[in-house]
Amino acid sequence: MPGVDYIQVREHPLNLGALLDQVRRPGAGALVLFVGTVRDHAGPRTGVTHLEYEAFVGEVERSVSAIVAGVRSRMAVTAVAVEHRVGVVAVGEPSVAVAVSAEHRAEAFSAAAAIIDELKASAPIWKKEHWEGGAEWVRGS
Repeated sequence: MPGVDYIQVREHPLNLGALLDQVRRPGAGALVLFVGTVRDHAGPRTGVTHLEYEAFVGEVERSVSAIVAGVRSRMAVTAVAVEHRVGVVAVGEPSVAVAVSAEHRAEAFSAAAAIIDELKASAPIWKKEHWEGGAEWVRGS
């Protein structure tokens, strides 16, 4: 179904195969999947053990929908699917994923990059970085 996008904020682990299935279309020659995973460091801080994400789900989904609509107005994409975790996410686990299909790879890569960049810059998601001996809330995803 061209023009129908899938956007979800969820507590459960992301299913990357199912996310790709959301954007498969017969006319799409390119499927791009970006997966953001939790690192064991944040800037100069090492020893990060996990992140904890909080968000007002409806507000984030509206924000991401607006981001996707803006990208769609500038780029020829077939379908978009975005998922973001909330709750505790361990090092190495995916916290965000963006799947995009388009007729050609250039559009799919460009759209996926634009969506994740805008999501990280403006979606109302907060994360708490946990490391041995401490934790700190920081804005961003």
